[in-house]
Amino acid sequence: RAPASHRPDGRRGAGGGARPDMNGTGAQAGLEPLDWRSILFVPADRERFVAKAQSRGADAILLDLEDAVEDDRKDAARAGLARAVGQLRGGPAAIGVRINRPLSLAVRDIAAAVRTGASILSLPKTECGEHVRLLAEVVDEAEETSGSVRFIVNIESAAALLRAQDIATAHPRVAALVVGPEDLSHSLGCEPTPDALQLPRQMGMIAARAAGILPIGLIGSNTDFGDVEAFRQMVCASRRMGFACGSAIHPAQVPVVNKAFSPTAQEVAAARDILAAASGRRGAFSFEGKMIDKPVLQRAEWQLRRHARYRAGRAHHPVSG
Repeated sequence: RAPASHRPDGRRGAGGGARPDMNGTGAQAGLEPLDWRSILFVPADRERFVAKAQSRGADAILLDLEDAVEDDRKDAARAGLARAVGQLRGGPAAIGVRINRPLSLAVRDIAAAVRTGASILSLPKTECGEHVRLLAEVVDEAEETSGSVRFIVNIESAAALLRAQDIATAHPRVAALVVGPEDLSHSLGCEPTPDALQLPRQMGMIAARAAGILPIGLIGSNTDFGDVEAFRQMVCASRRMGFACGSAIHPAQVPVVNKAFSPTAQEVAAARDILAAASGRRGAFSFEGKMIDKPVLQRAEWQLRRHARYRAGRAHHPVSG
């Protein structure tokens, strides 16, 4: 069997075949783009957390085999994936798995995750495009429906940050990119504060937007879930910076993230007014003291599409099982 990077579905190059839309998320290899607002991380070996995960309101659930699981529990957590995914199957959220970084563990994690029908794999500490393509070949051998499993690539080192565009466009399976604050801060020798992480986060966001994939990220760390108001302000600032989705490590963070990454009532009303004013017009025009041209109209249409999807109670995502 030819390596993925040598087959038509393993093409390389800028954008990876993505078709960008107004959200900066593009479909690759014929698959629809991800359009999540929130991701909830759940330790894969904590049954009571798994049992409640679909009721938390997140657009996606990532069962964590990596940092949230102690080394001596990894085999048991992997063995329990089928049960965990079975509990989550049929709910509104997409189901994914964050695998381990060491290749010996990653291969076993991938095989177990793909067997359960998880639609997303989160690849921690992604260092380069070759790393992505290697893991894509492992998935090729494991999955039954070719190309159905998507990747979230995690940028967590200074070296990986400088290769963000290569990583984002490494393979058609790549559907989202996130810059991990804690490991990256350690690599950079800085504190995981919004000021310190602003430039690295923006670099990751720009790489994702240029590749037409979902830019996941918060400008600060999500580990302090005790101060809800500070977290809300940080998430809102992240959206203004260009991110489209944020991650939560505690259920209380999910509604905050969902609200921040959803169009506000004011934005929806403004979008409707702009489109109503544009009816029958051609070219740019003035409306309420502002110039309205094609990009403004496209953004208004995008705001209403997202509002309709989220109002229906479910963001678009691949099959969740």
